[in-house]
Amino acid sequence: MRRGVLVLVVLAVAGASGGAVALTAPSLVANLSPEKPVPAPVVPRAMLGPLSAGAPLPTAAGLATALGTAAGDMPGKFGGTVLDPANGTVLWQHNPEQALAPGSTGKILTTSAALLTLNPTDTFITRVVAGTDPGTVVLVGGGDPTLTALPAGKTGVYPDPSRLVDLAAKVKKTAKAPITKVVIDTSRYKGPLLAQGWDPADIPAGNITPIVPLMIDGGRVDPTMQDGKRTTTPADAAGVAFAKLLGLDEDAVEPGTAPAGAQTLAAVASAPFADLVETTIRESDNVLAEALAREVAIVKNGEPSFTGAAAQTMAALSQAGFDPTGAVLSDGSGLSTDDRVPPKVLGALLAAAAAPAQGDRDTEFLRPILTGLPVAGGDGTLGDRFGRTTDAAAGRGVVRAKTGTLDNVSSLAGVVTDADGRLLVFALMSNGVMPAKARPLLDDLAATLGGCGCR
Repeated sequence: MRRGVLVLVVLAVAGASGGAVALTAPSLVANLSPEKPVPAPVVPRAMLGPLSAGAPLPTAAGLATALGTAAGDMPGKFGGTVLDPANGTVLWQHNPEQALAPGSTGKILTTSAALLTLNPTDTFITRVVAGTDPGTVVLVGGGDPTLTALPAGKTGVYPDPSRLVDLAAKVKKTAKAPITKVVIDTSRYKGPLLAQGWDPADIPAGNITPIVPLMIDGGRVDPTMQDGKRTTTPADAAGVAFAKLLGLDEDAVEPGTAPAGAQTLAAVASAPFADLVETTIRESDNVLAEALAREVAIVKNGEPSFTGAAAQTMAALSQAGFDPTGAVLSDGSGLSTDDRVPPKVLGALLAAAAAPAQGDRDTEFLRPILTGLPVAGGDGTLGDRFGRTTDAAAGRGVVRAKTGTLDNVSSLAGVVTDADGRLLVFALMSNGVMPAKARPLLDDLAATLGGCGCR
């Protein structure tokens, strides 16, 4: 949707620029006279617009014909659902209540709970406060994994990150004595650093880092690589990077907690939560998802741990009127092999996010989930799928969906516009089959849904 607006703006600007060039061209200026009126500049015609509210719905029989055989032939365990987001009607389903490992489509639950609970314009805040001893400052983790040690003008994987260099510059101006020690405070979170069902090998593989409220660049060793190797000590790495900016070496860094009522010397803020939800969905960022889940737990007065965040995520969905029956979460990212989610839960959340404005019952606050969905063959985790030479090629640029991939786990959940211009929501989940075999089959189903009127 945002891209559509940007395209129209670019067209408008291009049209205006073209008009200016035409009116200053020498040949035209020479011919200008009262007898020869200047023609009006061409007004760009909008090529993108809203979908028609009157587009016909697929029929149950049409969808059964288009999807039924392929769904029935899916190897392993398979479940799926297709809904009309205009009214939430289920149009097609296959084992919709079967709880399956979701992989990263589990982030749809986490980000929905975040948007239902948090103020979308609020941010993570990283602070530095005065320590107990003269010359000591405390770097207090506020949960922001987008904090970066990169200098101004350089950006890693997170757009509009908060910057450690800004924090250091502010501290140098406000500190009342020469700084000799940096204490790192990670007391905002509780419990284990890795979730049940996580493989420690996922840290060097680039999927995750120990979940603490203080880190830089999501714990990445190389801040420019989305799936690059992560550190096993993210808080220490952040503390050392901060100390170096203050002219200290790593021996000046130690763990601890901020004294009660300590004076704040400096603070930096992340991008708004709504923007972070988009990044989480588009890039399938596990660490950012876990941070949002912890923030939900804190706002709802739960324990900021894996267990507490999972419990408060489910509570937030239930409180908003969703039925998460069958869903079991061990984390906020979907990386745990213990997570289970039925297709109908994913479908219901996406349908609410895609629903038209409903007055007092408006669900537009869930829109960042949709605007963050990767585009088939275009960006995010769908950038290299729906290839031009595959059976799913028709879905390129039409399907927008969240992916989920683990060993023997593949899922795809999002939206698609069918051949009649009707927006549909779908959730497709496969367990027990290697992704190399299952993912193309899911892509084919989504492309088929977008390619037919199914009536």
